Amino acid sequence: MKFGIDTFGLDHGRSGLGSYLFSLMPFLPDGDGLEYELFGAEIDRYTYTDKKSCPFFSANVPDSLAAERFWHSFRANSFAKKRGYSAVLYTAGSRMIPSSFKVPGVAVVNDIMSSLFERKGDRWYSSKVRKGLSRANCIIAASKFIKKDLEKAGVKANRIEIIHNGIDHSLFFPKAAVEGDSEIIDIKPFAIKKPYIIYASRMQNDEKKHVELIKAFSVYKEKSKSPIRLVIAGSEESEYGEKVHRSALESGFASDIFITGYFPHENFPELYRNAEACVFPSVNEGVGLSVMEAMATGLPVACANYGALPEVTGGKALYFDSNNIEEMSCAIESVLSDTELRKKLVADGLEWTRRVSWERTAQETVNVLKSLC
Repeated sequence: MKFGIDTFGLDHGRSGLGSYLFSLMPFLPDGDGLEYELFGAEIDRYTYTDKKSCPFFSANVPDSLAAERFWHSFRANSFAKKRGYSAVLYTAGSRMIPSSFKVPGVAVVNDIMSSLFERKGDRWYSSKVRKGLSRANCIIAASKFIKKDLEKAGVKANRIEIIHNGIDHSLFFPKAAVEGDSEIIDIKPFAIKKPYIIYASRMQNDEKKHVELIKAFSVYKEKSKSPIRLVIAGSEESEYGEKVHRSALESGFASDIFITGYFPHENFPELYRNAEACVFPSVNEGVGLSVMEAMATGLPVACANYGALPEVTGGKALYFDSNNIEEMSCAIESVLSDTELRKKLVADGLEWTRRVSWERTAQETVNVLKSLC
């Protein structure tokens, strides 16, 4: 069995979808006559194969959204057939996917589709992706929340399997206490001063609630006079990114707010391990992987009581309403100052995340592909 793995639509590894494939690849099971071949733009030949050697075939498509969409609509099927794939894993199933399938296709959906359809305001996109998802042989949804949302968005799928994203426990694990720890951590190209709380999320739209977090952080700083800093890590999309930067500059504690922009996924473990807590206010998460990784490194987590976050954290976080600045500020205070609460959140979070692994995610994904052959 030879499985094709689509690398189009992953922002060349610089997004959550890109991190998904980068994390999945090393754990794809070998043996039993299994073969894998990545395909996509030539620029991504080595993007996802750092830890697992895998053949890559360049589909020779211009590096543009329009060209990649056109290719998926009119050429992906003949390409898959010509390459001899038994089935194809479309890892950006929420962005680009064929409208029909001559070779069995599995679409990975890590996004909240109802919100994506509304936000894009693109009739062509909405029609093509909805049609493609409805005709895919199977959809892999990253959470129960996404499955329900797909049904709400009018996707009449043949089959939806819930396979949660994994955690690489060789990377994300608690830090042993070391006497005389440095006040500054050096994570190239950044030098970050401690203590700090961390919010790792792409600056994408208002639903990410970066601005509200900055306001809540400022309220907490004003009340507590704490030396704590706020570190925001994640790539930026122009208009919303500018809004976040403006909000940080307007804060009375601008010097204590550090916005890194794009941050390499492999450097996140060190960033988490040196933080005091993870505060995650996004209200429209379908996966919440950043929260899970923070828990796995031994961080107490406070997050929004929205989307898939209560599901993926299993009640092991402190929850708040992201639209209530005062409530979020109190959550920051609690997760930083309440010693007993911190101990409980850390212990419960570590126990909860031990059950999650990329090995399991990869095996379940391949089982779905095999079931179509």
